[in-house]
Amino acid sequence: MPKLLLPTMNALLCFEASARHLSFTRAAEELNLTQSAVSKQVAQLEDMLLNQLFFRVRKRGLKLTPAGELYLTEVGKILSQVDISSRYILSYGGEAEVLKIATQPTFGSCWLSPNLKGFSDLHPNIHLDVRSDLEPFDLVRAQADVAFFYGHGSWPGATCIELFGEEVVPVCSPSIISDHILNNAAEVASLPLLQCASRPEAWHEWFEDQGINTDNSYHGTRFDTFYMCIRAAKAGCGVALIPRFLVEEELADGKLITPWGYKKISRNKHFIAFPEHSGDVPKIEKFVSWILKKAESQRILP
Repeated sequence: MPKLLLPTMNALLCFEASARHLSFTRAAEELNLTQSAVSKQVAQLEDMLLNQLFFRVRKRGLKLTPAGELYLTEVGKILSQVDISSRYILSYGGEAEVLKIATQPTFGSCWLSPNLKGFSDLHPNIHLDVRSDLEPFDLVRAQADVAFFYGHGSWPGATCIELFGEEVVPVCSPSIISDHILNNAAEVASLPLLQCASRPEAWHEWFEDQGINTDNSYHGTRFDTFYMCIRAAKAGCGVALIPRFLVEEELADGKLITPWGYKKISRNKHFIAFPEHSGDVPKIEKFVSWILKKAESQRILP
């Protein structure tokens, strides 16, 4: 393995402060060091990088070189991440455990987040770190302790527990059909269809289930997530085919309506998963128990 090029934290701090102030003197005052100490740290850093980071301009202080400007951007990211990580640990204290949770974006926003209310009150020493991602989660390598996913319920190296199924319904802004009433499902195909990239067959299957053949089922603006589809539908961009549990609030307050009432039961279901043999880890056990109770109370589908 090649030797790592690792400047000291002190050198990075001296460089960053000097670049921000364009002055070794002012950087020294901020860091409670001498001017010569700051200058020496920066010089050693330049020797390590084999690049000059500052132009020393007489009577005008310092000016960043192109290499210095580039390095300042990278050093800023490093120092910011160190600060965030340190505050992260500081805020949790020695008795706390962090539970890393992975979820898909819309599920996390519309279902998971509201159903976390009260968990921290009941388990104050378990701090939740919830992250959303469109890419597959890696439970085996411990990138997440617990993950939510939609599928068949099989995940190599994981224990999967079914939460609930779903029914998908077409939804749109009332303005889309304000001037006429749809007489049949086929007329939905004449409206702008909003597509979700994660369910490319959704509209085709919805029409097919009702015995309707249309050339428009794959046409329309395509979005990465259901959340984006929902926002577009609310804005009047078209009709989106959405799992009903994700839009209960919008349907209740009239921001969205169902232009046609057919509900299609999805083939797959929603699951919670965790690495095999970790179900008896207290933080995972408590969280899974909480989620199962919340899923039962939702009564989305038996």
